Amino acid sequence: MAALSLPYPGLLLKKPKKKLGVALVGLGSYSTYQLAPALQKTQFCELRGIVTCSPEKIPKWQKKYGIKDVNVYNYENMSQIANNADIDVVYVVLPNSLHAKYSIIAANAGKHVWCEKPMAMNTEECRQMINACSSNKVKIAIGYRLQHEPNNQKMMEWARKQPFGPIKDLKAAAGFYGNSLGWRLEKEMGGGAMYDMGVYPLNAARYSTQMEPVAVSATHEINRPQMFDEVDETTHFKLEFKNGIVADCSTSFGENMNSLEVNCENGYYYLKPFQTYSGVKGEASNGKVLPPFGKDQQAVQMDDDALAIINNKPMIAPGEEGLKDIAILEKIYESAAKGGKRLLL
Repeated sequence: MAALSLPYPGLLLKKPKKKLGVALVGLGSYSTYQLAPALQKTQFCELRGIVTCSPEKIPKWQKKYGIKDVNVYNYENMSQIANNADIDVVYVVLPNSLHAKYSIIAANAGKHVWCEKPMAMNTEECRQMINACSSNKVKIAIGYRLQHEPNNQKMMEWARKQPFGPIKDLKAAAGFYGNSLGWRLEKEMGGGAMYDMGVYPLNAARYSTQMEPVAVSATHEINRPQMFDEVDETTHFKLEFKNGIVADCSTSFGENMNSLEVNCENGYYYLKPFQTYSGVKGEASNGKVLPPFGKDQQAVQMDDDALAIINNKPMIAPGEEGLKDIAILEKIYESAAKGGKRLLL
């Protein structure tokens, strides 16, 4: 049987005999335009079920993807998925405030959990999700697709091997100018630039240094108060690491930004863009070019996570990874509320 390797070191896996069945919880734009199409390209998992509160979407999804009637659920009867051997994994793709609730329902049903980022609203919810999965002996992965993307993985490799010398500082930014933001403008739903887009530069600062920050400071910026009356439009935050390394990060719903730049003692490297669904590319000061990855990021992410389940190996981005980001995110909001006060982590 042919051997396959995941993109993190030391993990050699065997090809499974059958695919894992995935049920998508929430049929919004990300499920519709990214995940469902990506599941048509995966080697080790496939779309078999849906969970939705929009009955009008069901016929279209069933026709397009051949989903059986018995594999269609709503939010009220989702726990019955425990009795469905067709479904191995539940992928929660809902507004942030609902991540914990439905991830825990899935775990209690004995299904592995994939949850979109950010993991949850707070660290307590993250711990509840991790504990539910542990108690039910199922795995949980957070949808950090960039940790599965080769050029971002190169940032991690260079942080470990330091081919350009020790890191001095870095910059990371992710955002866009948004008008139709829906629930992302509602605080109770987990809206705001920092929750939605800010997790990208936050997570990137951590994996691009391969370290955890020791202090944080942050400020919010709102240029459209009539629209952003509950949540942040733009957040600037600074993460301090040991050895004096500083990461200057920004995220926004009011400005287009998409870059990751790392400065070292003997050179530099960057990705521009660094978090788009395709076309992630970059270059290093020695002339090395990092060309765009030619595969579907979401398909690679789900295949990696499926193989980890099949072979009972660690997830690339487990629940603990999501918890770490949320712990820092809480401090970012606290710092901004205190006028940018520097807080220890």
